[in-house]
Amino acid sequence: MVTVSELVSALDAELVRLGYKPSTMVWYRGCWRRLGRFFASRGVQEFSVNLAMEWVDQACGGFFAKEQAGTLKPTDVYLFRVAQMPDDFAVHGAVLRRYSRTVDRLTTDQADIVARFRAWLRAAGCAASTVRTYDTVAGEFLAFTGTRGGLAGLDAGGIDAFVATLAGYQAKTVEQKLCALRSFLRFAAGDGLVGDTVLGTVPAAKSTRQARIPSVWDPADVTKILQAIDRGNPCGKRDYAIILLITRLGLRGIDVKRLRFADFDWPGNRLSMVQAKTGHRVQLRRRTCTARRPRVGCGTPRPERRGPWP
Repeated sequence: MVTVSELVSALDAELVRLGYKPSTMVWYRGCWRRLGRFFASRGVQEFSVNLAMEWVDQACGGFFAKEQAGTLKPTDVYLFRVAQMPDDFAVHGAVLRRYSRTVDRLTTDQADIVARFRAWLRAAGCAASTVRTYDTVAGEFLAFTGTRGGLAGLDAGGIDAFVATLAGYQAKTVEQKLCALRSFLRFAAGDGLVGDTVLGTVPAAKSTRQARIPSVWDPADVTKILQAIDRGNPCGKRDYAIILLITRLGLRGIDVKRLRFADFDWPGNRLSMVQAKTGHRVQLRRRTCTARRPRVGCGTPRPERRGPWP
C-alpha cells in the first residue's frame, strides 16, 4: 500500500530533481497538503485517483459540471493536474513528459551526445524542423535514462519505461517521438553507445488512423475576409497579401514568413521559393479561375499556376 504522504513525498523529490522552480514547488506543496487533508477527512490513507478527483470536484466548486458547460478556469485545470500527477507517478514511476523539465538538466556528456546526434542528422540531410524535433526527444530520452544507469545499461525494460511516460499524448505525437527515438538509437548503436539489439525493442505506435476532412474554406467566406481588410494602410496591405498567398497558392505559414522580395519574379509573373517542409524549390503562378475552392495550408502548393497576380 502506498500512502498519500509517501507518494507525494516521492513525487516532490522527483520534481525538485527535475529542476522545478521553488515558487512552483511552494504552490504544489500547498495543493498537496489540501489533498492530504481531504483524504484524512475521509479516513483514507492509500492514494486513490477516484478520491483525488472528488477533491478536485469539490475544490473547484463542481469541476466536471464546469467541464460540461465549458466554463473551466485555468486554476481549475491546474488543480486537476495536481491531483493527476501522483497517479501518473505511481503508475509509471516517472513524471510524464508534459510536466517534465529534464531537457534543461543534461550533463556535459549527455549534451555532447545530443550535439553529435544533431550533426549526424544534418549530415543525413534531415530538414531543420526534423533536427529540432529529434534533438528534443534525444535530450528527453538521455535525461530519462540518466536516472536508470545511462545508455550503457539500456535494455528493453528501459525502453518500455520511457515509452510509458508518453501516456497522455495524442497518437500522432507518440508516433513522432518513437520515430525520433529509433533514429537516435540507430545513431547510438553506430557510435557504440548501445547494443544493436536495443533498436528492435522500440514498439510501434498503436493508433487508429481516421481519414480527416481536408481543411478548406468556402470561396464566399474568403471573399468576405478579403473585403473586410482595410487596404488603406501598410498593415492592411500586408495582411491582404498574406491571405492571398495562403488561399490562392496554398502556401504554408512558415513559407509566407520566410518570403523575400528576391523570390518574386515580377516580369515573369512567378513566385519561386524553397519549401520549409520539403526543402524543394517550387515555382508558382496563380490561375485566374476563382471557382476553385481555396486551399488553406493543406499540402504542397501546385506548381506553375498560370494567370496574373491579384
